[in-house]
Amino acid sequence: MADIRVYTLDEVADIMKVTKRTLYNYIKAGTLYAVKMGKYWRVSEESLQAFISNGTPIVDANKRPENQHKATAE
Repeated sequence: MADIRVYTLDEVADIMKVTKRTLYNYIKAGTLYAVKMGKYWRVSEESLQAFISNGTPIVDANKRPENQHKATAE
């Protein structure tokens, strides 16, 4: 059987350089797939790779108030 690599939220937060709160928000929004094992969340390596390759959409709710509704020149 192949080895399945899973990460704790602390490990994912360290890899992605975000807070655990941000990860909980991604999980709740359904953009990061995680499984709760007992009382701890786990993220498979496959789910983490999929999340990193897809990214997250930029929405006004995630921007500072002074930057909301500004058109980007990208």
